Amino acid sequence: MTGMDARDAQLGETELKKELAATLHARRELGEDYESALVDSFLEKVDQRIDSAVDRRVRRQVAEQQMVVARGSRSPDRSTDSWGERYGFGVVSLVAAIPLSGIGGGVAELPGLFVTWAGIVGVNVAWALRNSPTLGRRRGKSGESDWEG
Repeated sequence: MTGMDARDAQLGETELKKELAATLHARRELGEDYESALVDSFLEKVDQRIDSAVDRRVRRQVAEQQMVVARGSRSPDRSTDSWGERYGFGVVSLVAAIPLSGIGGGVAELPGLFVTWAGIVGVNVAWALRNSPTLGRRRGKSGESDWEG
């Protein structure tokens, strides 16, 4: 993650905390009748924030790959991921998991918490498989093992 991305992430996290506080305050004022609408509104804002962050990251990576191809210095399929790019998604998802767990547990109690964490784990597994295509593939033939000589 570049310095600018880190600043954007910190600003986004601060704004997200403010949005959550405002949503909780509105819930207290409006009562349980509006709880579903408030949760939906907050999750929509989180969704938009994630979408815009992913869009920025994809645009940056496409631009970097185009520069590499244009220069002819490296193959475009070689990974240029830094530690931050590889693990940043996991860190961001864990940060987002805090308010989502509170909402899921508060609205639907234990089943809501399970659904929330199943979604978080599912998104991270999909991200890991997308970024590491060999992670989900079997090696060798179906009867072979890495332990056999």
